[in-house]
Amino acid sequence: MTDMTSGPSGAAPLLEGRFNGRNEFAGLIRQALAAAAVQGWREIIWCDPDFADWPLGERLVAQALNDWAGSGRKLTMLAANYDAVPRQHARFVAWRRTWSHVVECRRSATASVGSMPSALWSPGWTFERLDMERSTGVASADAARRIALKERLNEFLLNSSAAFPATVLGL
Repeated sequence: MTDMTSGPSGAAPLLEGRFNGRNEFAGLIRQALAAAAVQGWREIIWCDPDFADWPLGERLVAQALNDWAGSGRKLTMLAANYDAVPRQHARFVAWRRTWSHVVECRRSATASVGSMPSALWSPGWTFERLDMERSTGVASADAARRIALKERLNEFLLNSSAAFPATVLGL
């Protein structure tokens, strides 16, 4: 059974519990970004092997990111590779160019595709896909779950390097 945490006015409540399938997963990302904008989340970490399944190219997602981005905000993306992002998410790539000062993209040097989590972390709420093939997982505002996920993500970040530049300068 799933529960919804009460969100502020103007934002849909965020899921507390299990989610199942690609549609629910994509909807969860949209809801999280809308909540981030309304609640003013200062920091967000996205982690995924390649972000191929994320709805980053959608107009609604780009608008939510525009609404969220601003002074003092930080989005960290961590992936094993970013090959799918420019191919599938042109709107996000354009948004990233504009807001490159709030987005840091990292590539894990030690993670294999199977070992890297697919997750979104924020100081107040998180989700993680536990089964990538079926897009099932858990969303929660539970402090213990958030702290444990942040510690795992920090381990990957410690063994990562800058990747996916906002612009490519050539000679």
